[in-house]
Amino acid sequence: MKTSDAIEYFGGKKIELARALGLSPSAITQWGDSVPVRRQYELERLTKGDLKVAEPVAA
Repeated sequence: MKTSDAIEYFGGKKIELARALGLSPSAITQWGDSVPVRRQYELERLTKGDLKVAEPVAA
């Protein structure tokens, strides 16, 4: 899951995504391009499947 997709889902504002997860906006900034896996699962649950956990990349 891309961080930008998660931000867009919550109205295009990092602060709204942070609020939904109980985090600070600066924590979201530290994610980089991809949402950490644990948070992806949390977001999938919070959005009732609108956002999906990214398929793992085979090494």
